Amino acid sequence: MDNGLLIMLICVLGGGFVIILNEMNKKKSSKAKEMLESGSVVIDVRTPEEFKSGHYMNSINIPLDKIESSLDKIKSYDNGIIVVCASGMRSAKAKSILAKNNIESTNGVSWKNL
Repeated sequence: MDNGLLIMLICVLGGGFVIILNEMNKKKSSKAKEMLESGSVVIDVRTPEEFKSGHYMNSINIPLDKIESSLDKIKSYDNGIIVVCASGMRSAKAKSILAKNNIESTNGVSWKNL
């Protein structure tokens, strides 16, 4: 296989992967939007500096490195919890930490998607 064909194949496969990830994120965001309508709280796990530069209205900033020390506060939210960040990586980690502590949450991925 020549290099040009190989590069084209990689680009096509990579593009397909990006499309699949985008569709998965839309489904997650759709669930988060439904939860918002029922009064769920949004926890933004980005740094305070990132949060100050822009965030979802009425969201609560609890940086990822403070999630474990904030479990009692987080457990008090009884209408559902949506965790968000910039891309979905830190919110996925926060969701995992909450799950290990028997707290159900939804990864809303990026706060900009809400």
